[in-house]
Amino acid sequence: MSEQEIKINVPNDEGSGQPEDSQSTGSSGEESQVKKLSADLADLQQTLLRRQADFENYRKRIEKERAEDSKRATARLVESLIPIVDGFEHALAAHKEDEYASYRKGFELIYKQLLDNLAKLGVERVEPLGALFDPHTHQAMDRAETTEHPDGTILEVFQPAYVYNGRVLRPALVRVAVHPGGASNKAVN
Repeated sequence: MSEQEIKINVPNDEGSGQPEDSQSTGSSGEESQVKKLSADLADLQQTLLRRQADFENYRKRIEKERAEDSKRATARLVESLIPIVDGFEHALAAHKEDEYASYRKGFELIYKQLLDNLAKLGVERVEPLGALFDPHTHQAMDRAETTEHPDGTILEVFQPAYVYNGRVLRPALVRVAVHPGGASNKAVN
């Protein structure tokens, strides 16, 4: 260490032995160090704010992904329940005899509970009878030439459609009216 460094680092009670400009150099050094520390503090505060914003964005993204995953899982579950609903409908339609009345009541209660729970989940059952054919929500299984109904009207529903959160889980299977010799007849063939 040099002699001047010792004088700067060792306090002197008498005030002599240090040159006059070393005090001004020391105070300007302290000022520059304070400025540097202030700048470092400001940088750290900005970094902290950015990290907090990044973490908040991350948290929101994770919450959104979890909600979407939950909706996808629910949609898969509902898709697997739709054939069961169809089975109930077929069973209820098949046995209308009086001897099956007590069983029928039980099946109807279970069927109603199943439909109510699906509705609570946000599942919509769509019966498009009389509506115009929409290829996004309907699947044409048959066409009937007629002039009694407007072209493209759904005349019969073989299976209803199911929609969950705006997504078609299963399109409706339908019979569609077409005018004989019309333009839609040529488009379908």
